[in-house]
Amino acid sequence: MGEENTTRAEFLLVGLQRQKAPTIFLCAVLFMFCIALIGNGLLLFLIKTNEGLQTPMYFFLSQLAFMDLCQVLSIVPQMTVNFVTQNYAISLYGCVAQIFVILLMGGAECLILATMSYDRFVAICRPLQYPIIMRRKICYVLAIAAWFGSSVQALTCSLYVLPLPYCKSNVINHYMCDYPALVQLSCSDNATFERINDFGNLLVLLIPVAVILASYIAILLQVLSAHSSKRGHKALGTCLSHLCVVGIFYVTAILTYMTPISSYSAQNAMISTMFFTIVPAMTNPFIYSLRNRDVFAALRKLCKIHIATLPMSQ
Repeated sequence: MGEENTTRAEFLLVGLQRQKAPTIFLCAVLFMFCIALIGNGLLLFLIKTNEGLQTPMYFFLSQLAFMDLCQVLSIVPQMTVNFVTQNYAISLYGCVAQIFVILLMGGAECLILATMSYDRFVAICRPLQYPIIMRRKICYVLAIAAWFGSSVQALTCSLYVLPLPYCKSNVINHYMCDYPALVQLSCSDNATFERINDFGNLLVLLIPVAVILASYIAILLQVLSAHSSKRGHKALGTCLSHLCVVGIFYVTAILTYMTPISSYSAQNAMISTMFFTIVPAMTNPFIYSLRNRDVFAALRKLCKIHIATLPMSQ
C-alpha cells in the first residue's frame, strides 16, 4: 500500500524527552533564558532611557537585544510547557509560527551583526567620516533592510512547509520546530525548494560572514599600523571577543542550514541550534554592551536614581 498523502494536524517535539538527563538540560536552558531576559531587557531599557546611548552603535545593539529576546521567547516557554505537562504535541500552525519567528529573528540577527561590524570598521578606520556615513537615516535604512531581508526568507520557508503533504511520521526529535525537520517528513519532491533555500542562506549567512571578516581584517590592519598602541590594543581586544562570539554563531548556523536537507539530523541539530539561538541571547549583552564604559555609566546613574527614590528609614 502506498503512503497516504495527508496534512498533519500536529507534531510531537520529543527531542528534550530523549535526552539522557532532560531535567538537567532544561534547567541549564532555563538558566540561560533568565540571563538572556535580564541582560537584554536591561540593555533595551538603558538605551531607551539614556541620552548618552543614542548613537548608531547602541541603536544596532538595541535591535540585536530585541531580536535575542524574541528568539528565546519563541523557543524556551513552549519547550518548558511541553516538558512540564508531558504533552509534546504542537499544532501544524503553531509549528509554522515558531519556524517563522526563529528564522525571522535569526536571519535579522545575521544581517544586523554584519551591520554592526561595518559600524565598528567606520568608527575605527574612518573616524572623521563616521558622523556622515553612519548618520541616523542610514542606520534606519540598514536596520529596515536587515528586517526585510530576513522576513523574505522566513516567509518563504514558512509558507512552503505549511501546505506540504506529511505522509511520514509526525515525530520531530528536537525541542523546537525546525523547517528542515518538517521538510524531511513530507512526501513531496523538495529539490526546487532546496535550491531556493540555498540561495536564501547565501544572502543571510555567507554574505554577512564575508562583510564581518572584511571589516575585522581592516580593523586589525588599522590597529597594527597605529602608533597609539594602548587605545588600539583595547579596540583590538574588543573586536576579537566580538569575532569569537560571532564565529560560533555563524559556524553553527551554517553547519545546520547549509547542509542538504536530506542529510539534516534533528537530534544532532539540537545542540548546534542552541549556539545560534539561546547561547547568543545570553552572551551578547555582556560581550557587546555591559562591559562598555558608557553602559556602566548609564547603569550606575540608574542605580543612583533608584536609591535616591527609596523611602528614608525611620
